Amino acid sequence: MAEPSGEPPRWTSDALGDVPHGFFGSRGGVSSGAVEGLNCGFGANDDPLAVTENRRRVVEAVLPGAPLVGPYQVHSPTAVLVEQAWPDDARPEADAVVTDRPGILLGILTADCTPVLLADREAGVVAAAHAGWRGAHGGVLESTLAAMERLGARPSRIVAAIGPTIAQPSYEVADDFRTEFTASDDRFFLEGRAGHWQFDLPGYVAARLKAGGIGRIDDLGIDTYVQEERCYSYRRATHRREPTYGRQLSVIGLP
Repeated sequence: MAEPSGEPPRWTSDALGDVPHGFFGSRGGVSSGAVEGLNCGFGANDDPLAVTENRRRVVEAVLPGAPLVGPYQVHSPTAVLVEQAWPDDARPEADAVVTDRPGILLGILTADCTPVLLADREAGVVAAAHAGWRGAHGGVLESTLAAMERLGARPSRIVAAIGPTIAQPSYEVADDFRTEFTASDDRFFLEGRAGHWQFDLPGYVAARLKAGGIGRIDDLGIDTYVQEERCYSYRRATHRREPTYGRQLSVIGLP
């Protein structure tokens, strides 16, 4: 059932404090059917008008009147600087966005991958990163930090929040996935059934951030797969053979 107009529920991070931000789930929107709720992804075979309204609700809840700026996500290591809003049909292929410009709301979409919101309050620099295993493994977090530093941020001052993502008990992977990683990553894998492992994606993301010198990392500990009433999940939808899946939006900006 579509929910009435109003502010949709969101999670926030104590680490980010008063920096305008929010991790939104699946509640508080007008989409219906398989993506009922606050679906914010146009690629979910949803009514575009519903997606537009859902995105508007997110913006009004966090930074009213701001343009919402996000990349065309491709599981890459690429982070881009945002100086002004771009039209949806001109989004660059990237998986992180960084800005020091007030009045722009940065956003990334996820549905099990890890959303990371970052800020250096002193420098006035914020970022949003989409870190699935491939992007995190490929260096998207390091690219994000490098882009923030180009704008004057310092890793020791940067705080990062890890939002709703698939957790280790829900993330089974096969041997071929395990071979993408080195022995130094063994701590992120637990043995499961024969030929399979349980991968700790948020733990891996946090470790990459820590290695980058981040001063404080706040993992909200929300498992998208099991939070059926609050989050969309690509893997859950796949296991249930559902026709599509919703995307949740995580946003951050400067007032």
